[in-house]
Amino acid sequence: MNDIDSAFVTQSFEDLFSTLSRWELDGDLVLDISIYSPSDSDHWFKYLEFGPDIPYGRSSPSFRHSEVSTQSLTDLYDDPAHGWRAGRRETALKSQVINRVFDEIECPVPCEDEELEKKWWQRLPLVPAITGVYLRQQTRRRWKPTDLTRMFARFPNLNELWYEPWKDEPLMQSFTDKDHETLFGSLHKNLRTMILFENFNQDYEIPKSWHLEAIRARMGNTALARKLAKTSQDLQVLSASFIVDARHFFLARRESCIWPNLTSLTLTSSLLGPDASSADIDGMLLNAAAAASNMPKIRTIEIWNGKKGLAMLFRYRTARDGQSVTVTLRGTSEVILRPTVAQAWEAVALRHRHGRLEIESDSIDGNIIKSHGEAICHLKLSTQVIRPVSLRQIVKEDQLRTGPFNMKIW
Repeated sequence: MNDIDSAFVTQSFEDLFSTLSRWELDGDLVLDISIYSPSDSDHWFKYLEFGPDIPYGRSSPSFRHSEVSTQSLTDLYDDPAHGWRAGRRETALKSQVINRVFDEIECPVPCEDEELEKKWWQRLPLVPAITGVYLRQQTRRRWKPTDLTRMFARFPNLNELWYEPWKDEPLMQSFTDKDHETLFGSLHKNLRTMILFENFNQDYEIPKSWHLEAIRARMGNTALARKLAKTSQDLQVLSASFIVDARHFFLARRESCIWPNLTSLTLTSSLLGPDASSADIDGMLLNAAAAASNMPKIRTIEIWNGKKGLAMLFRYRTARDGQSVTVTLRGTSEVILRPTVAQAWEAVALRHRHGRLEIESDSIDGNIIKSHGEAICHLKLSTQVIRPVSLRQIVKEDQLRTGPFNMKIW
């Protein structure tokens, strides 16, 4: 982001906070922030969409091209100079093109003095009226977690956060994870709902200097998962997809973590797949059951995984009448719930008086899963792990790459 763009963003934030600071707290008010360049979708990234967070079917005119047919895309996206022919992208995106769209957000105007940046955020007025923040995946440009820490501090009544960052490059991921630890540790105690979704695209070109699996496979960060587990002890709803691994999150039970208000928990785990050992899967599910015993109000726990060719789900959910609980195993690979694991979850149901435990399973054809977006749809998750408009954008991007996809999305 150049200095001119940064100055524009900086002034926009100052004007926004100045205006909103004069509003009084009156019910729920969500701040939905997106930062992008109008030219982002002109050439290489023609499928990119930018629009408000509104229900499907009620799109604004500027956002309705998301509903055009595949046939009309043939006419709209015919630009061989930028890798598009007859509605399809024929050539892979180059790393320099990707880097331009995934540039870092510089706000305030870039300076070498971290203390000056900190003071700039502190000078912004408090905004008591804001109760929720949406930072959706349509913002490809990368938020600095340190800036988000300072921004959220200006919202004393923040109780709902939807944060959908993109996975960072491997060389920077450990630094970003460390900053996310600070961010999670700084969140207000009155935060009740936190939905985290670290997005990715398996088909972006990988520089030859990087190991293939290093960029495509998210390496779990134990410290970040531990910090998130501690932060979530005051939450009612937590969903964290791809940003941490469930196997690390549930290790927090060893630190005597208790989640007195948590009713819904959704996490992803790379162990749910054909390559993981049964012992590792059993160990994670046993740790999950032990953690669930410290969640007296829990109603739904979902552990899932999804990418091209893969969709897996373990779900523990109580019935509406509170008389029974169902464990669901669904996916492209078979997961067997061994007796010791089943007994551990029966103990959870007994401890929380959820009633009898029933086990159900069904399979999904891996050939129909073209992306993690389609995996979410086919798994029929009971909780929203990403904003519906974001999921539609992910599915459409894949549709332009592989062909039409018809599936109901939230």
